Amino acid sequence: MADYVQKTNIKSASRKLSEPIADVDAFNTIVQSIITGNPFGCISYMSGGTNHPPVEKSKENYTAKFVYQNNDAKSVGTGSESYNSIAGFKAGLAAIIADTANITAHGGIPVHASQNDTFSATLKCYDPNGEMYFVNLTRTQVTISSYEDDAIRTKIETWSDGVAALA
Repeated sequence: MADYVQKTNIKSASRKLSEPIADVDAFNTIVQSIITGNPFGCISYMSGGTNHPPVEKSKENYTAKFVYQNNDAKSVGTGSESYNSIAGFKAGLAAIIADTANITAHGGIPVHASQNDTFSATLKCYDPNGEMYFVNLTRTQVTISSYEDDAIRTKIETWSDGVAALA
């Protein structure tokens, strides 16, 4: 039988953040700065007859966490809601807080436990060297995946070092 022969050396690397990103707006600012500013020097490309921008969001998720408290500020329940956009996240927060049927069912008032919220966005990038790679940002970590050239990791590390929230 023939052996499998490795053809590529696909890599991934992660950076754990010293502090979680403050909130969804700070998170969005970072993500949008990558998409609009293109700090990694990515280029547009054609695929399947479609022109793609140098950096594009391929998926995102935003989860809001709640604690339900009774009149004595005692926790009587918890909840979480996930959304696929920041607009949905913000609208969902308002809806949960205003949902009287839900408040009655829990026997308490929902308090947004924003310190426990989670966010993630995956960005697809096309490097001038022809590599397609992904940058996944979460509230607590940045991960680069599907790259071969270490220069890609170096570019992203250098950029990250200049963003205070990504220390």
